[in-house]
Amino acid sequence: MSVKKKLSEFSATAICGNDITSSCLYVSALAIFYAGQYAFIALLLVSAVLFLFKKIYGEAVGALPLNGGAYNILLNTTSKTNASVAACLTILSYMATAVISASEAINYLSFIVPWLPVFAVTIVLLTFFLVLSISGISESAKVASAIFIFHLTAITILIVSGIWYLTVHGASILITNFNLPVKGGSFTTALFFGFSAAMLGISGFESSANFVEEQRQGVFPKTLRNMWIAVTIINPVIAILAIAIVPIAQVGENKESLLSFLGNQTGGSWLSWVISLDAFLVLSGAVLTSFVGVGGLMKRMALDRILPQLLLKESKKGSSPRIQIIFFILCISILFITEGELDELAGVYTISFLLVMGYFAVGNLLLKIKRSRLPRPEYATPLSVALAMLGIFIALYGNIHLHPEFLVVFLQYFIPSVVLIYALMNRKTFLEFLLTILKGTFDGMRRVSLLSHLKIKSILKRLHEQEFIFFSKADDISILNKVMIYVQGNEITAKIKIVTVLKEGQRVSDKFLSDLEVLDRIYPEIKIDFITMVGVFSPELIDKLCKEWGIPKNFMFISVPGNRFPYKISELGGVRLIM
Repeated sequence: MSVKKKLSEFSATAICGNDITSSCLYVSALAIFYAGQYAFIALLLVSAVLFLFKKIYGEAVGALPLNGGAYNILLNTTSKTNASVAACLTILSYMATAVISASEAINYLSFIVPWLPVFAVTIVLLTFFLVLSISGISESAKVASAIFIFHLTAITILIVSGIWYLTVHGASILITNFNLPVKGGSFTTALFFGFSAAMLGISGFESSANFVEEQRQGVFPKTLRNMWIAVTIINPVIAILAIAIVPIAQVGENKESLLSFLGNQTGGSWLSWVISLDAFLVLSGAVLTSFVGVGGLMKRMALDRILPQLLLKESKKGSSPRIQIIFFILCISILFITEGELDELAGVYTISFLLVMGYFAVGNLLLKIKRSRLPRPEYATPLSVALAMLGIFIALYGNIHLHPEFLVVFLQYFIPSVVLIYALMNRKTFLEFLLTILKGTFDGMRRVSLLSHLKIKSILKRLHEQEFIFFSKADDISILNKVMIYVQGNEITAKIKIVTVLKEGQRVSDKFLSDLEVLDRIYPEIKIDFITMVGVFSPELIDKLCKEWGIPKNFMFISVPGNRFPYKISELGGVRLIM
């Protein structure tokens, strides 16, 4: 079997960087709209919060380097239900990002090609990225890298052009703008609403964590650093240039295409054309980020049996086309439901993204409390995590205060999504309920009832046939009891193997074996199979058991390893921590 090619630092940065750096197209105008001449301070505050999250993500994903982002962290620190809520929010955020970015990309392209039918071409663009994502992450990375290079070049030209314009025309507009009354009546109010709106400019930062397994060793923290540097430089600088070159009243009039207007002011129509083309490309890149990010997340959810297993079928390129097709259908359906009027989706995007960031901070705290022994490459202090969570709370409150309707629209999308995920997680109960109904079916439908009964029985049998493994040191029965409670509450199975790896001449105590028999009687629904083997617990042993017993690695559990454990969690191939 061929080894998948991993992403380099630049390729991985480009995939998520297109999303986060595309924010400069709208976030500077938003910040100026609410914070006026002090928008650059609001943007620097956002950068400070992002710096805190750089550490938070670095610690959490460094400790548990598996796809899934907030879902993965919560899965390994709390229950599947909590993890699934975070996953639901992430998918909603990606869905809104993909649809809005695709539509806005075509709107920018229509400035260059006015005769374009925006709605139809938006569908074409989404279809293109569906095909590209199915072709594999390597091909996606090549396209993303090309877009990223063009985007950084275009923004650099715009900034240099703006600086040159100021040297020639002076700072009179800047002085005039700074002499205007403060937006909202006070400096604090201006910063509060400016900061809240500007926090949307870091969307995409969470994406790298959703495809961390596709990145080379050591690349992930570098993607966080690179994204932070880009946001810290680009957004505040563009805000300052806009305030220095364009009267604030004109900024509001051109907030939908501020950078194109700025390019026209400083370099002429050719630069405005380049910025419009760049906007089309980088917003298209944000669509690609959504496809890549949601692919990694939904694949992990399918591996954990939250989503149907049929989604795991891979192409020769190593992609999961069924996941990408389902995501594409969801995006297209939203486009048709809204008839291309996507203003209401802004609420879904805003609240989903901020809650995902908040969930990740919560996951980091849980990691410190429940997985304190787990090795991690860096450490975010509890104070920095608390400050980051405060920043998210302020931004969430500020956006809902500015747009109360956002909350209503968000709930309209979020509640059905959570209900669907909950139904999938509890499909055993749902199927058993269906069986009960079928037993009371009318005699005239007995044949249909019988066939349905057999089909449901077959599905339940397949679900229960999946075995799980817990690697135990066979020294503490209370730990096994907690494992059984977790498995009973979060997984569908009728059998668990408790595996203990012993050294030569070592044996399990009689007391432990006696306690294990009692434990087996306490949980009659799940058969406990205790297995001992002589050897060394290692990634090689996990690979061997995975092949021999046909049990996927993400259905294998271990307790938190100590400081002397010789392997990184990432080397175990997806083995989960539940204790």
